[in-house]
Amino acid sequence: MAMLKLDAMPLTQDLPLDEQITRLKRGTLNIVPEDGLRAKLEKSKRTGQPLKVKLGLDPTAPDIHLGFAVVLRKLRQFQDLGHTVVLIIGDYTALIGDPSGRSATRPMLTEAQIQANASTYVEQLAQILDKEKTVVRFNSEWLGALGFAGTIQLASKMTVAQVLTREDFKNRFEAHQPISLHELLYPLSQAYDSVAIEADIEMGGQDQTFNILAGRDLQTEMGQEPQIALFMPLLVGLDGVKKMSKSLGNYIGIAEPPLEQYSKVLSIGDEMMETYFVNCTDVPEAEIAELTAAAASGATNPMAVKHRLATEIVRIYHGDAAAEAAGAEWRKIHSAGQFPADAPVVVVAENPIGLVALIRQCGFAASNGDARRLIEQGGVSIDGGKCGDAGASITVTDGMEFKVGKKNFARLKTA
Repeated sequence: MAMLKLDAMPLTQDLPLDEQITRLKRGTLNIVPEDGLRAKLEKSKRTGQPLKVKLGLDPTAPDIHLGFAVVLRKLRQFQDLGHTVVLIIGDYTALIGDPSGRSATRPMLTEAQIQANASTYVEQLAQILDKEKTVVRFNSEWLGALGFAGTIQLASKMTVAQVLTREDFKNRFEAHQPISLHELLYPLSQAYDSVAIEADIEMGGQDQTFNILAGRDLQTEMGQEPQIALFMPLLVGLDGVKKMSKSLGNYIGIAEPPLEQYSKVLSIGDEMMETYFVNCTDVPEAEIAELTAAAASGATNPMAVKHRLATEIVRIYHGDAAAEAAGAEWRKIHSAGQFPADAPVVVVAENPIGLVALIRQCGFAASNGDARRLIEQGGVSIDGGKCGDAGASITVTDGMEFKVGKKNFARLKTA
């Protein structure tokens, strides 16, 4: 993405203000203050200056999933209305590590890790954001220039009592768990990013509430008009319980192959469909209400609605043809029991190899015990034949078709 001047974007607002607000409020969890968004949009229209919409990225996990895409898609809506997105790559704050929602100190990243992750982020973000209306900044530009005296002066703008109102810090403090001083500087540093770029709006998930509101407070302290805080919900992952996260393995990546995306969407609970439709697709809300109501009443098979959802999501990231092909391939596999043409190839170095070890190497089980259970339950087959012996040793041949459970496929290859 090119570095662009903040005043370089022509402001095009073809939609009436009320319609802009309706579009921008879709799926939002909270806006602080509630009437602030209208005021910012009115000012932008009056002055002809695009709003600067900020998103801070701590580049610790470079693979973007649907949960993170919820925020990115909202940023794209701002861009489509003529505004400028400013991505703050937290190369400096990543040296601290965001403690939000953590019960222990997070490890600090090296500079090389930060640069590698940031590069991957930028490549993937381009799949959703308009590059011509995106500015990328690294917060080392201003935080690195503060120096120790500047940091002390900045620290005078926030009290320890304020920081300890944050639930994660509060819980750790009350449990007598260690809190390092550098962690207390994270919300202050992140807030200073808003001051440095004079942000009009900051986007984030509800787990960033304290950090984003701290930006509003610091802007006020330093004589700026405070930013509007716009919070998006945290998308629940495939387990139906916890927020989507790569570390938890309950995610759907935006760069995953079409069939894999399609299959994962079909695995979500029926009660999650509406949230996914609203936050992950462009289907009109009135139509979403009709689809989910029909599924809830039994007038339509919920799986049929889920197929529509999967098609919409795959279409966004891979196009119409890929979405239709993924749907057809899924039906072929599950209706006719055929092996998927685009199954990943796994190279097996040890040959012969124990069946349990083979399952683990393919990533189809988290432990040897899980692998044995899958075998004992009759969920493992090779070239269409069931494998029910957990102690079996497999001689791999090139092109061998390996299936574990209903969704895991691999085409084996010898080293």
